[in-house]
Amino acid sequence: MLVHQILKSKGSEGVLTVKPGTLVEEAAKILADKGIGTVVVSPDGNTLAGILSERDIVRELAKRGAGCMSDKIDDYMTTELVTCSRSDDAVSVLERMTQGRFRHMPVVEDGKLVGLVSLGDTVKARLSELAMEKDALEGMIMGH
Repeated sequence: MLVHQILKSKGSEGVLTVKPGTLVEEAAKILADKGIGTVVVSPDGNTLAGILSERDIVRELAKRGAGCMSDKIDDYMTTELVTCSRSDDAVSVLERMTQGRFRHMPVVEDGKLVGLVSLGDTVKARLSELAMEKDALEGMIMGH
């Protein structure tokens, strides 16, 4: 299964982005309100400046306490991003996420953000693919 198929199954809501300079408190509220684990940081909704996850916020809360909530996300976001394209396969994306120990990967084409896939999205896609392969093999064995 390819990334573009995963994105198609997710619907067309687009990627939620926040601008650099956003306060950690604002980003945390967005994460909580939307029930998501990460936000992409982008000055214009197309180019990537970074990514901020719940884990990034929790780590800083553990170090500094609630005072970090009034800081800008720029101080805590990941800027060394690993991205994929729509033509990448789910297995390679899953491997990169697992090796890098992160859960979300921006999808970029021609330098523009076109989507975001999560570890859960890729696992779901892979399980679906394996189920189809299993059914096909069982059908061949049974002579269908």
